[in-house]
Amino acid sequence: MSSGINLYLILLAALVASASPGPATLAIAGTSMSHGRRAGLALASGVTAGSLCWSAMAAFGLGAVMLAHAWLFEAARYLGAGYLLYLAWKSARHALAPARPATVAAAGAPSGSRAFRRGLALHLTNPKAVLFFGSLYSIGIPRDASATDLLCIMAAVGAQGAVVFHGYALLFSSRRMTACYLRLRRVFEAVFAVAFAAAGIKILTTRVS
Repeated sequence: MSSGINLYLILLAALVASASPGPATLAIAGTSMSHGRRAGLALASGVTAGSLCWSAMAAFGLGAVMLAHAWLFEAARYLGAGYLLYLAWKSARHALAPARPATVAAAGAPSGSRAFRRGLALHLTNPKAVLFFGSLYSIGIPRDASATDLLCIMAAVGAQGAVVFHGYALLFSSRRMTACYLRLRRVFEAVFAVAFAAAGIKILTTRVS
């Protein structure tokens, strides 16, 4: 790998971005607590796949092309905001629903493929991911970096993200967290609704120059 690439600094920046509370981590936590480990891990896999897609686009210059064409970025922005508001509506509806038996709702749990697609859609419609990976590759990596360098960085960032996202799924699908969710289901869903709505509104009202 080129000596001009500080992989540790790149991984630290990626770790902060992936582990920080946000729509992806909220969705993983909520799905893992309400529908169990299998659904949570599948959604985490979708988020990881979406992260790898944005990483590849940024590494090979497609992210810069997207940012250079405002309408593409605006389309992603509105899609992302719309999807987050949809998740807010679903969480609010669940918060207002009658109490269920004190078990994880396996019957209403999404299939593995559906949870994966939800995680993928959540990350592919997140315009903040475009900005993060775009800045990561444009600032943290020299212009003379080889294709091998880029692939190594993509693999390292992707592996780290997979550990973080799947770690969230394992943590929040534990018996203790599930029991806590079942006792305070309406509170959790209300918090998720507010958080998703706030993220969607923030994306809608933020202008990127």
